[in-house]
Amino acid sequence: MSILFTPLSLRDITLRNRLWVSPMCQYSAVDGVPQEWHHTHLAQFASGGAGLVIAEATAVSPEGRISPEDTGLWNDAQRDAWAPIVAAVHARGAVAGVQLAHAGRKASTWSPFSGHRGSVPVADGGWQTVAPSAIAFDGFAAPVALDLGGIDRVVSDFADAARRAIAAGFEVLEIHAAHGYLLHQFLSPLSNARDDEYGGSLENRARLLLRVVGAVRDAAPAAPLLVRFSATDWAGGGWDADQTATVARWAADRGADFFDISSGGLVAHQRITPGPGYQVDLAAHVRRTAGVPVSAVGMIDEPGLAEQVVAAGDADAVMAGREWLRDPHYALRAAAELGADIDYWPKQYVRARLG
Repeated sequence: MSILFTPLSLRDITLRNRLWVSPMCQYSAVDGVPQEWHHTHLAQFASGGAGLVIAEATAVSPEGRISPEDTGLWNDAQRDAWAPIVAAVHARGAVAGVQLAHAGRKASTWSPFSGHRGSVPVADGGWQTVAPSAIAFDGFAAPVALDLGGIDRVVSDFADAARRAIAAGFEVLEIHAAHGYLLHQFLSPLSNARDDEYGGSLENRARLLLRVVGAVRDAAPAAPLLVRFSATDWAGGGWDADQTATVARWAADRGADFFDISSGGLVAHQRITPGPGYQVDLAAHVRRTAGVPVSAVGMIDEPGLAEQVVAAGDADAVMAGREWLRDPHYALRAAAELGADIDYWPKQYVRARLG
């Protein structure tokens, strides 16, 4: 039996397998509202057998968008546009999740399709960015350090977005604390130079994330709650796997259920040597040190490798991104290659089933 194709329960939600779709930005929204593209994009993965489909980094406020084309959940029009997309994922047997995000100093940037790089000027539809400290990401416009009132608004924005997500039908919520975005910026000493209760010690740097976890848990008491971490900055003096494990344990105590372990994204001078499964050891470290369930991600493109990661106890599930883009039926292919007997092949596709 393939362990990758055994169910996994989080709170009262059971996911049909452990091969999940990572949130992947599409830069195709209009005023934060998802479009027909998002419907097709996400529903195809459910048809392809995914256990969990997580919608892209979705901003909790207008200034939290990575680009002007990001999706959002800061108003009810966005909530209502998400609802039929979520229903389409559910209708195809997968669980629908959404990643709630604030980009901080990496907000107000040109989309990859624009032909430009760096920050979008205010005159061209950009906005003033915010961060824990007035330290710019290399090549981006300088942010303004959040004051205490601004920090409180971030917390309430996450909670409000969580309520809208649940109202839209999302069953799983993920807090984005990775890839150099706002919550990660507070966690790392490379981007957080504050001297108040949100800077300095690990407890202080984790304070905002833990407040967000608590606020989202209060707003959505029944929903499985994931936190995505970059487990290392891949840069000297930065955030690392030991700090990640400690804060994951604290977050679990405040209501988080599961941890999505990635890496990097905070600084331009990071040094990464990517390869198949190159972040698995980070996930395994957090799982074993903190005693919390985790997913691994990062070039886990072959079914045999995904199976090995879960079978070895390095992670409880596997996330993938680019491989799902290359093959939206990755889970069906993986089940065939691993000899897993699943009962959720779409009847329209059964003629293509191997074996």
